[in-house]
Amino acid sequence: MKEIILCKYGEIALKGLNKSTFESMMVKTIKRRLRSAGEFKVTRSQSTLYVEPLGEDVDVDEYMERLSKVFGIVKLCRCGALEKDIRVICEKAPEYAAEALENARTFKVNAKRSDKAFPYKSPEICSELGGAILDKFPHLKVDVHDPDVTVTVEVREDHAFVHTDPIDGAGGIPVGSSGRAMLLLSGGIDSPVAGYMMARRGAVVEAIHFEAPPYTSDRARMKVESLAKLMTPWCGDIKFFCVPFTEIQLLLKKNCPEELFTILMRRLMMEIAQRVCDKEGDIQALITGESLGQVASQTMYAMVCTDAACRMPVFRPCVGMDKSEIVDIARKIGTFETSILPYEDCCTVFTPKHPKTRPSVEEVEKAQNSFDFEPYIQKAVEETTVTLIKNR
Repeated sequence: MKEIILCKYGEIALKGLNKSTFESMMVKTIKRRLRSAGEFKVTRSQSTLYVEPLGEDVDVDEYMERLSKVFGIVKLCRCGALEKDIRVICEKAPEYAAEALENARTFKVNAKRSDKAFPYKSPEICSELGGAILDKFPHLKVDVHDPDVTVTVEVREDHAFVHTDPIDGAGGIPVGSSGRAMLLLSGGIDSPVAGYMMARRGAVVEAIHFEAPPYTSDRARMKVESLAKLMTPWCGDIKFFCVPFTEIQLLLKKNCPEELFTILMRRLMMEIAQRVCDKEGDIQALITGESLGQVASQTMYAMVCTDAACRMPVFRPCVGMDKSEIVDIARKIGTFETSILPYEDCCTVFTPKHPKTRPSVEEVEKAQNSFDFEPYIQKAVEETTVTLIKNR
């Protein structure tokens, strides 16, 4: 029996005249994500994408795993494609769902008849197929309210598709539908989650990291590159920019008030990130993993001081989240265990003992202007390295 994966989407179906644009982006993403898994064909119809693996030695489970990380897909159904004949459906559908039904106590049948020319209405399909399942699996009982297994038949244009319970997709909208943004990627838990959340809303995510050798090690940089790699199944390929930041941090430590060090450091990071974005072109925003009140540099006062140095929008998708909520997402996307590896990043090396939690823009700008950082900012931008971190 031929197997097909139905990829169903939610809010994309509401995009009106722009719907086909979102669908095309999602098709391109699927083709990129599956290209190393084997041959396949992608078609679209009725707010559904059909992914048909081709060839005999096909790992459909691998296809399902990769597709579950494609933003825009809400539900995934691994289906048997049957002839649109009620006798074939009643014969083949129980066979296809046998593994799930053998281990269940209760079931129900759900029928969706998109092809109104099919001679059996949905309740009639349910009745016929339900009887066939009971004949083949007499230990089962029908439970239409809370069944162990739901066997669904979708009668569409070319086939009748049978499947058991679908799995959840990644949701959101396709990567690439909302422009490009630069993620300030540290070695912590929060920033990879922030990048994931913005990719889920359609952003192409690039990443910039600030390193401070010899205060940070090669392993610290490798850790952050590993985090970027772990993000690629969700975000796609990521351009990874690495900025040498030691000289600027030492100058800050020598020339600026200690209690303002972290705020000033973040302002200079933002300036460098913006200049890298300017060189790249077509990057519309910055992304950070800041959560309001989590640390001294993430108070509302500190964020205002940081944003005063920015010429482009700064997205903070974690800003209203508790740490436990952020950790839950980090575990879900597979970055948590790497984030907690004990390699320090540049933000933690020079942390002041008593950082100011309510700085004003005026005092921060006065402290920054007390020393000419411009040549060192430009030098850091020029010495920034770029690596393309590819998905698979």
